[in-house]
Amino acid sequence: MPIRHIAYEDAEIRSKIRTAEICFAGNRKLKIYGKLSCRSGKRMLRQNRVFFASEKQALLCEYRPCGHCMRAEFVKWKNTEIQQM
Repeated sequence: MPIRHIAYEDAEIRSKIRTAEICFAGNRKLKIYGKLSCRSGKRMLRQNRVFFASEKQALLCEYRPCGHCMRAEFVKWKNTEIQQM
């Protein structure tokens, strides 16, 4: 289950990042996840931001990789989606 940003104080989020409990961020409305350093993710509204411990967790929650910061993973995801159609 993703961690919602609005449910925690910023200090708690930073602590979870330092301890590697959080490794990826996602947009709850768009169902996209990416690296914490992504330019697109940093512009995201706080109420839409969720965090994941791993890529596997994000994919299990049916989020797709970011096309900016995770280009290779995005292309792989897109090719898989096209093949399933």
